[in-house]
Amino acid sequence: MKIHHLNCGSVRTIEATYDGPPPAPAVNHCLLLETGADGLILVETGLGLGDVRDPDGTLGADWVEMAGPVLDAEETAVRQVARLGYAPSDVRDIIVTHLDVDHSGGLPDFPHARVHVLAGELAAARAEAPSFRYRPAHWAHGPRWVTYDDEPGEQWFGFTALRAKGLPPQVRLVPLGGHTAGHTGVAVLDGDRWLLHCGDAYYYHREIEDLKEPHPLLDLVQTGSQVHRDLRLGTQARLRELVRDHGDRVEVFSAHDPWEFARHRSG
Repeated sequence: MKIHHLNCGSVRTIEATYDGPPPAPAVNHCLLLETGADGLILVETGLGLGDVRDPDGTLGADWVEMAGPVLDAEETAVRQVARLGYAPSDVRDIIVTHLDVDHSGGLPDFPHARVHVLAGELAAARAEAPSFRYRPAHWAHGPRWVTYDDEPGEQWFGFTALRAKGLPPQVRLVPLGGHTAGHTGVAVLDGDRWLLHCGDAYYYHREIEDLKEPHPLLDLVQTGSQVHRDLRLGTQARLRELVRDHGDRVEVFSAHDPWEFARHRSG
């Protein structure tokens, strides 16, 4: 399996809290998995072409003002897939950590893909949309939803992992609660190590270190959008334990940290 790290939507430029890393736009970190027989799998979609064309209409004017998206069509997943030599229809499956606007904006660009999501997240999105968080334009095309209820999973480094339905065993959903009603991480086996896309379970790499240091700007976003504070903080504590105890076998990263993304792009 070949794994591509894609930034599918730069937003407001931020600074690190320590000397060294230069300021950088926050990202929407997506993965494109080339699986061979199972086609392409997209983990997250970032912002889509519809968002670039009509940001206030699809993303919402308040979200646009808050996030300051760059809105570059060449950053959309569908354009990056094309540059790799593929058609949108080659993306057979999409896994979203949750359905916030900046994670689901690219769904309409892949109308034939199956979309994997926790059932609680889809129910919340349908109930609350339209809202600052959920924008129905991103699923007005009628996605082929594949949902996951509170079903038995497997033990995975102290977490519960769900096999992705109809996908290779190297791909798992790892529920990471607190940010939204049905938030999940996505684990992908890369050789002999796992990558864990943590979505918005945390926002800044220093939060997962012993310092537990949030980013002052990103923390405003994550605390303002959390649905369960104690659950979110508990999830972060468990992720720190995962890194401490199994960092040689699992590498974690979040959806928006530009310095994490740069490390993967250069690695």
